[in-house]
Formats: sequence, C-alpha cells, structure tokens
Amino acid sequence: MLDRRSLILASGAGLAAAAGCATTPQPKAQAQDFGATSVEGILNVRHFGATGDGTTIDTPAINRAIEDAAARGGGTVYFPPGKYACFTIRLKSKVSLYLEQGAIIYAAPAPPEGTSGGYDHPEPIDPSYANYQDFGHGHWRNSLIWGEGLSDITIAGDGLIDGTNLARGDGSYNYMDDPHYNGTGNKAIALKWCRNVLLRDFRVYRGGWFALLATGVDNMTIDNLIVDTTRDGFDIDCCRNVRVTNCHVNSPWDDGICLKSSYALGEARATENVMIANCYVTGNYEIGSLIDATWKKMPPSFASQVHGRIKFGTESNGGYKNITITNCTFEDSQGFALETVDGGDLEDVTISNCTMRGNYSSPIFLRLGRRMRGPKGAAIAKFRRILISNIVSSSSAPLLPSIIAGIPGHPVEDVKIADCYFHQEGGAPENLVNRVPPLEELGYPEPNMFGDLPATGFYIRDAKNVEMSNIEVAVEKADPRAAFWLQDVEGADFFRLRVPGGAPSFHLSNVSKFRNFGSLSAPEKQMESVQSTTIF
Repeated sequence: MLDRRSLILASGAGLAAAAGCATTPQPKAQAQDFGATSVEGILNVRHFGATGDGTTIDTPAINRAIEDAAARGGGTVYFPPGKYACFTIRLKSKVSLYLEQGAIIYAAPAPPEGTSGGYDHPEPIDPSYANYQDFGHGHWRNSLIWGEGLSDITIAGDGLIDGTNLARGDGSYNYMDDPHYNGTGNKAIALKWCRNVLLRDFRVYRGGWFALLATGVDNMTIDNLIVDTTRDGFDIDCCRNVRVTNCHVNSPWDDGICLKSSYALGEARATENVMIANCYVTGNYEIGSLIDATWKKMPPSFASQVHGRIKFGTESNGGYKNITITNCTFEDSQGFALETVDGGDLEDVTISNCTMRGNYSSPIFLRLGRRMRGPKGAAIAKFRRILISNIVSSSSAPLLPSIIAGIPGHPVEDVKIADCYFHQEGGAPENLVNRVPPLEELGYPEPNMFGDLPATGFYIRDAKNVEMSNIEVAVEKADPRAAFWLQDVEGADFFRLRVPGGAPSFHLSNVSKFRNFGSLSAPEKQMESVQSTTIF
C-alpha cells in the first residue's frame, strides 16, 4: 500500500510553493508546467494539467503523467479528489493509478457520430476468427482504461470509476440500444496479454459492457472492489492464476463474476488456477444503490431479467481447469452456471460454503453442449471432476431445479454434491410430471433452455458417476414432481436424502448402477439397470 505521507506530499501539500494545492485547479499557465517534480515516484495528475472539474477533458494530462512515470522506469500516477472527465486512458508497464477518496475517473460523453475524437477505436481483429465470439470480447481499446502486453500494473485507492457514458453493447439487443460507433467506449477497464495485475479497493459505477474485461491476463488479483454495473461485472477470459476476493457485484442485466475462455486471442487458451472467495453477487438492486448502500430493489416487473450470478461460459473454446469458489453470498440472482459448449474441457472445480437467497433460476446449472463456435475440427469437451459442498439455497424459482445435463455420448462426469439444502418455491402443475424436455444440444446454454422441468431438486440427464450425500430438497408449496429426475445416467449413488412428501423421490429412465441408501424419506434401492421406474 502506498505511503500516506508520500501521497499527501504528492497531492500538493508539500509542493505548494512550486505547484499549488492539488485539490484546486491551477491557472492554465501553471498547469502547463508538466515537469513538476514527483515525490518518491508519485506523479500528481494536476501537475500535468488535469483540472478535475468534471467538464474539461483531462485525458491528455493523465496520459502524459502515465508516460512520464513509464519513462522513469515506473511509478504511481496519483488522482487527488476531483472529477476527471476522460476518454481513453492508456496504461503502461510498471505504472500504478491511485484514486484518492473523492477522486472520480468519469467517462465523458462521446462526441456526436460523424465527428472526430472520443474514445480509442476498436482495433481490427483477424477475420479468420472474428466471429467466434461476441464483438465485445474481441476488442479492448474502445474502453475508458485499457492496456495490452503490459506487466506490473495496479489500479487502487478508495475512489470511483464512473462509466455513465459507456455503451452497454453493439445494439444487437433492445436493452443495448445506446450509441455504438467509432468514438464511443463500451468497457470501463480492458486488459489483454498482461501479467502481474492488481485491482484493489476502488468502486465502479455503470461499467458499460464489462466493468472489467481481462483476456490473456496472468497473475491477477482483484480485491475489495464494489461494482454496480449495467452488464457483466468481471469477465476473466483465457486467464491464469487469478484471485478474486472480498468483492461486491450488482449486475441486474448480466453476469456478476464470469469466467470465459474465448477464441479472441486467436487460440484456444484455458482459464485456469482461479480462486473466487468471500464475494457477494446480486442482480436485483437499482444501479448505484449498492455503492451508496441504500439497497433499493428493482421493481417486481424486473424479475424476468434478474442476473447477477457466478458463471463459467458461454465462450468456452479453451476450457476451465483447477478452479475453486468458496464463501460467497448470492442474493436475488441466478446462482452458479458452469457451461462448456465450444470444445474446451471443464474439469477440476470445487464450490463450497455458499448461500443463495431469492434465486430466480437454477441454483446449480452444469451444462455440456455442442454449439462449437470456433475453428472446425474441435472435439466436444469433457466435463468432469466437480465437487460441490455446503450450499444453502432458499426461495428458488418454482419450475427450475438444479440441472446436470450433458449430451448423448458425452456425459457430465464425476460430480459429487454433499451437505446441501435446496429450498424451492414448488407448486408446479400436474402436467409437468411426465414431461420429457428436449435435448437442445446446439442451444445457447441457459437454465431455461429446456423449458419447465419435471423435478423439484435435480434434473440429471446424460451424466456418469453422480454422487450425492446429505442432501435435502424442500418445497414451499406442494409439488407433484419427483425430487430427482434421471435419464441416461450411468452410476448414480445417493446417501441420506430428505425429499418432500407426497411426491416421488426419483424418476429413473435408462439408468444403470443406481443406489439410494440411508434415507428416511426415500426407500432404499439398488439396481444394476432400470429402463423406466418411479420411486416414491
């Protein structure tokens, strides 16, 4: 952490005679004295001409400070309190940005379409793979802050990044019909091919398409951020050795913390060695009310749009390996989604000690599909070795249980779920009991992709070696559906279950090596093979 005395000196208190008070905009003649001295490698943006008045575009001054710090071999670019209206800020290696309490980096309105200036234009992408991911994943420079090919960079401090004027997308969806043309920006922070990155303590308000897009970034720590944003919070794409800790994310229209492994780098690169811990995610508060702690809920009519989950996918060319998620809290969100549909293996994942309240979708969604958006010839992925334990989920969506779903010939494998409580709203109509959902092998992976489902606890299809122990499924309203619905499953081992009364414990269709034992509310059964049966 930066030395407080040095920061105070850099803010102008120790340099008042030479540069004036840092919090007071200087006359133009003085502000052009870009050679103002630094204190212990700390460069005040005011000394390079920044005004912090919320109207003057301060980007040229800020970028000069960054370039000066880089030319010195590294340093800290310091933002004293003020509102710094900016277009694109370009990071450099071995340079830190430090936002003092009261400092705001403000995304300025883009110039009118057809005029010059504004944010950096999106860079060209090789047409041979440009269509293998969404537009936003293949461009970094059209951002408020970006860096490429850098090392040893930090953004820290108690200040705010305000992306109010960033676009949320490319106009392909109705809720993203904001401006999209050269000169607009659509990400708060974008990093490509970087290493040794630290993001700590600041807040992000309305972060555009992504509050953070990190692609091909290795050795990254994201700690103690508060993100109140219009689409994804963190997109961690093709990254290695990442720690996300102690963060709060409110993302009503999209995902909160999202791991991806796209083809945007021109290669299939896995996201691996990732730890997410002690985080809070939600998708049902008005933007800004998380940051100011007023906690204003979205109106009831917004329910169908609630997001705010932790998700792997949908971009999944490189896969996901060696990932752990622990001690996270969900409120009014869509729970966990682990998806691989483009050929990248998803394996070696643990999820533990998490709570969910007001889940608008499946608490747990494990999906292997074959969309295969990527170079031809890629093999269908493996999805295996997933351990989930100590999860409490309450008041989840009435018609969407947790889902484990592979495709014929390509099962989800080696899933162990233990010591969990799943409370669903229940109350499904009788006609769902015998519904056989479609396979949807090519579909975009979402829990609602199969429609309403014939289970209250788990819908399991095309899976192998599924083990569950000490699991309770409870319903708020009486529900006729089976607690566990299994089809085309090899190896299904259940121990010490509690399931709702008055409905089947299991529906089995083409299931082999099935066992249930030690359960007071479900009869003990062991069957080598069963074509079709219902167990009460």
